[in-house]
Amino acid sequence: MALWRDHERLLSLSAVPQTALIWKISRNAVIDCLRRVKETEALPEGYEVADEDRSLLRELHEQIALLTEPDRTIVRLQLQGFNYQEIADQVGMTEKNVSVRLVRIKEKLRKLMNI
Repeated sequence: MALWRDHERLLSLSAVPQTALIWKISRNAVIDCLRRVKETEALPEGYEVADEDRSLLRELHEQIALLTEPDRTIVRLQLQGFNYQEIADQVGMTEKNVSVRLVRIKEKLRKLMNI
């Protein structure tokens, strides 16, 4: 599916960059798939989330929803476990730009939530 989404870009490249791009797209697709099926560690038996924690999480999700689309996408990808380079590849930015934006987004969220 990922190869099909980028087929126009692939067709415009010479043979050597095409194979490199196909390799990169395929590798990233496999990494994405592995992340989706990765088992998460279960919480200890009898563990309950405090109401205050639930409230804080709810507020955080509300504030994330109010971010601009690129910022919201960057935050969600990071929360899913993607590293900066993988996020950069998906949103079409440099790794450094993603890093800077995440720092600014986190500062903004802290201010909005008075943390």
